[in-house]
Amino acid sequence: MITIIDRRTGRQYDLKVAEGTIKAADLRQIKVDDTDFGLMSFDPGLTNTASCHSSITFIDGDKGILRYRGYPIEQLAEKSSYIEVIWLLLHGELPTAPQLQEVRAALAANSKTPAEVLQMIAALPASMYPMAALISATAALGAVYPDARAFSTPEQKTAHIYRIIAQMPALAAAIYRRTKGLNFVEPDPSLSFAGNFLRMMFKTDNETYTPNATLEKALDVLFMLHEDHEQNCSTSAVRNVASSGADLYSSMAGGVAALLGPLHGGANEAVLRMLHQIGTVENIPAFVEKVKSGEGRLMGFGHRVYKTFDPRAKIIKELAYQVFAVTGTNPYLDIAIKLEQIALADEYFIKRKLYPNVDFYSGLIYEAMGIPVEMFPLLFAIGRTPGWTSQWLEFENDPENKIVRPLQIYTGYDQRDVPAK
Repeated sequence: MITIIDRRTGRQYDLKVAEGTIKAADLRQIKVDDTDFGLMSFDPGLTNTASCHSSITFIDGDKGILRYRGYPIEQLAEKSSYIEVIWLLLHGELPTAPQLQEVRAALAANSKTPAEVLQMIAALPASMYPMAALISATAALGAVYPDARAFSTPEQKTAHIYRIIAQMPALAAAIYRRTKGLNFVEPDPSLSFAGNFLRMMFKTDNETYTPNATLEKALDVLFMLHEDHEQNCSTSAVRNVASSGADLYSSMAGGVAALLGPLHGGANEAVLRMLHQIGTVENIPAFVEKVKSGEGRLMGFGHRVYKTFDPRAKIIKELAYQVFAVTGTNPYLDIAIKLEQIALADEYFIKRKLYPNVDFYSGLIYEAMGIPVEMFPLLFAIGRTPGWTSQWLEFENDPENKIVRPLQIYTGYDQRDVPAK
């Protein structure tokens, strides 16, 4: 219990404290008089507002901790696969051997994209921004499947979830190949999730494509590192759209739309453009001074949540070395490493708790794999789809869920009359 004394009226209010929070609605009882609407909290960006209960992901930004269902991300990256973590996020536990086979079979059975959706992608302008195309394609799945709006039973929900997780890589690959004027490649269920995606992206018409094992493993880990991340912008968008009773495909399209922005899904693209702008290691000191004087931004450093190292960034940095051992040295890796060293030793960045985040090295890996920068957010979307669907499922099963309808502080005109003509 917490006691609030309103110095405007002298009244005292006792509010219940549970799980480190008070119910925002309890503030409404604090009024100046009976005509008063009641006290509200003002929280732009929802930086100090808990919108739901969730048991999926835990983050301690001050300590650099990220856990899926209690498992540290470092251990999952070392010992588990993306497919195993899909089951973990959806069901709460790592899969047994039969359960792992079940999720693999479900993804294989749902991996082929409907012809109508592929036709729609083919009809889009080749110059269309890939993430805009992915929004359209994701929403189109809900229009093509006649059962899209039937999700009242656990079986129906599971069917929709596996369908969209399985098809997101195919949609992304088809969008990429459309921009290159290439024929679409059907999925090969015999390959791993990451290997199948690489094949759908890069197979030529007359070759038998075998993904490189190192690149395949690196992409699998990258997908895993992006699978979920608490109530971020895109996850909140999925939950918000779902709160209206919308189907999973429409909710997912909302998540993809939120991911389009450079402050979220486009961050690793911004890092790569920054490294290209710097050009050489010798240019780093001058660039850093510009950042400190407010003439530029250090992309890939700092995070809304993490106030120390993003645990995913450490894993990705090691992946970068493994990938470049296969693809050859990338000069921008040298720039990134030196930039990191300089920034971490500079009191300006230390004081502001700016440390490398997940986006700092991931773009270098994607570029080394031959993936163009405009496709980076689509890879983020592929990785995040299991998290979005898990959050959607949790929301749907939550007895506390309700349609999202924030309040506002009105700053417009008071009543005024339309002038006579």
